[in-house]
Formats: sequence, structure tokens, C-alpha cells
Amino acid sequence: MKILKNLIALAAALLLAIGLQAADKAQVEKYRQAAEKGSVFDQTVLGSCYEYGNGVTKDAVEAMKWYRKAADQGYKTAQVLLGFCYKNGEGVATNQIEAVKWFRKAAEAGDSAGQYMVGFSYQYGKGVDSNRVEAYKWLNLAATQDYEQARRAQSEVGSLLTKEEMAEAQRLVREFKPQKAP
Repeated sequence: MKILKNLIALAAALLLAIGLQAADKAQVEKYRQAAEKGSVFDQTVLGSCYEYGNGVTKDAVEAMKWYRKAADQGYKTAQVLLGFCYKNGEGVATNQIEAVKWFRKAAEAGDSAGQYMVGFSYQYGKGVDSNRVEAYKWLNLAATQDYEQARRAQSEVGSLLTKEEMAEAQRLVREFKPQKAP
């Protein structure tokens, strides 16, 4: 099942990348029509078209608008992308707290990129107070989904934990249950 989930995520990422490379005005209009009907995938792709200027004039504010529409409907990929907009100040003022909020929504739903970013945030105190136990928890969850950067960061954080902190972090990992999207 885990392999199937990873393959589906990879396929979605490839489709997103292919769609962005091939986006012309006609294709963007198809994305827009589907996005306006509520397709979270097309809202996210349209946001990416605006973010990177594929088939449209680059517009970070418009990208944010479409990412938010999909993110508000629980689409994990859009939640992570919206988090990066806040983290990097793209289309909005930089706001690390708001970035972590969106990364956490995706993380709590089981998204490995969201989990990595929440772990990173706790590791470095970006948008949250630095907390090695929480950092390890989220990095571990992402690492178990074969997120290589998380695996490396988890090892780094793990080397800093006391035995008690490690036991607590491992307990939190065991107790984690992904939330279902609305």
C-alpha cells in the first residue's frame, strides 16, 4: 500500500510538471475552466502556471489565490505550496507562522513534504519555537515515507536527543494518526 501511495504521488508530481512545461494559453484556459468548477488539482496546476509564468504572465498573487482555493478544500499539495508562498514571501508578505500553519495541515493529513517542513520548522525554530522532540517526530514520519531529506535531518536531530527525548519522540510517532481531508 505504501508503494502504491508513493507511485500515485510520483505520478501526480510528474503530471503537474508535464502540465507546467506544456502549458500554453489554450491549456491554461482548460485548467481555469476546471479550476472554476472546483477541481483542486486544476486549481493547483493553475496556481503553478501563475507562479512560474507558464502560459500566463507570472503573477505570485494570482498563484496564491489558486493555491488557497485548493488548500482550503484540503488538497495537501496546495497546502504545502501555499506554505512555501508564506515562507518565501511570494505573493504575500513573508510569514513563518502562517507557513507552518499550512505545512502542518498537510503534515497532519500524512503528506511527507508537509511533515518534512514542519520538522524543519521545529528543528530551526522557523515559525514555531525550536523543539527537537517535535522536529524528530515530524522528520521521522516523513522519512518513513522515503523522503530522503527528512531521513538525513532526522539522523542529525536524533543525534542531539537525550534517551528520554528520543523515547518521547518515538512515542509521538507511534501515536500519530493521519487526519482525513474534508
